[in-house]
Amino acid sequence: MATAERSDLVRFSDRLKHGRALAEDVWSIYNVANLPADCINLGQGYMNFAPPEWVTNAAKEALGTVAANHYSHPKGRMRLRQALKKVYDPQLERDLDVEKEILVTSGANEGQYAVFTAFLEPGDEVIMFEPFFDQYLASVTFNGGIPIYVPLHPPVNATGRFSSDEWKINPEELRSAITPRTKMIIVNTPHNPVGKVFTRPELEVIAALAKEHNLLVMSDEVYDTLVFDGKEHVRIATLPGMWERTVTVGSAGKSFAATGWRVGWLFGPEYIMRPTLAATTRIVFCSNSPLQEATAVGLEQVQERKFFETQTAQYAERRDVLTKCFDSLGLPYTNPEGSYFILLDISRVRFPDDYPFPESVLGRGRDFKACWFIAIEIGVSSIPVSEFYCIEHANIGEVYARFAFCKDLDTLRHAAKRLEKLKEYIV
Repeated sequence: MATAERSDLVRFSDRLKHGRALAEDVWSIYNVANLPADCINLGQGYMNFAPPEWVTNAAKEALGTVAANHYSHPKGRMRLRQALKKVYDPQLERDLDVEKEILVTSGANEGQYAVFTAFLEPGDEVIMFEPFFDQYLASVTFNGGIPIYVPLHPPVNATGRFSSDEWKINPEELRSAITPRTKMIIVNTPHNPVGKVFTRPELEVIAALAKEHNLLVMSDEVYDTLVFDGKEHVRIATLPGMWERTVTVGSAGKSFAATGWRVGWLFGPEYIMRPTLAATTRIVFCSNSPLQEATAVGLEQVQERKFFETQTAQYAERRDVLTKCFDSLGLPYTNPEGSYFILLDISRVRFPDDYPFPESVLGRGRDFKACWFIAIEIGVSSIPVSEFYCIEHANIGEVYARFAFCKDLDTLRHAAKRLEKLKEYIV
């Protein structure tokens, strides 16, 4: 006779709970499998268009060589490190050492994870600004760290279009969040999901506290090539006394519309890179060899092709499709200075009390219901922003839905046309 299979013989680690890894997250709830087949996905931040052809051709050429089909050095392929040096030397205002100060990783996420592995002791506290990229939480807690949340504050009683720059840090809240156990501050600029590009004075406040309390700064700058309207992208590592305590994070996925390539990089002083290299060597050993070669080719040619300037202009055009739509709706929204996300205030969107919501959104923030309603009734998916907050601050994010404009113009125009129907549900 067959017996029921036991599924509780060995207990899994509590770190999965602390990092929300077992919870049904927004990516599962608002997955295409759960939504109507014709729903337009503006929720998830991946592109629906190909990387530039000259970069994908380089990937094909690399696959035709012997060396690029085998292990790379854990530091990254030399050609890529040299290409990174060429592009980033002037931006970081340094003569980067390709052996000691540049590390190629398996995407930006793995690079950050390796830094946490290298530097966090159990109980160390890591400050992150809300709303935060959700991967930070798991990466910190899996490595024994304790997340400490400091919210960015949106403008009060905003109407119409307002700049992402109006989301502000309260310096006193940041200072009061620092304790003797604080080890690190995560700065994300340009910011996901707000689109904020931190100003020099704001970064100087963070830098002063980092130096006063001897903290590391993880500067997640994966959207550094997507900054709009002439806004200055200031790298905190270039501020006085900050190179020696900052890890700067970058990504080929965001730079070349190749999120599936999982090629990222870190810049920092040798004393940070050396233990991080030791960690990443034991986590993944090395990163994808042929796609490192292709990324190197991309970086080698971006200046002569003026690729990043052209790409930014294209993203600005995509952004305008959605902002014009949101202007016509009359709802407040954040106009991003960087990245490819717009936060729309959906607090005035009304839906029936007896609407048949799935169990997965019940008991969550109001934004979960609003986003589900918009996806089903309007046919455009978005992401509820309260997911990127701790429970205590979730009411800040509950007002917003995140729409990604990293899609082709036809898709965005089609989505904008559908979103016009949202007027019927606005009070």
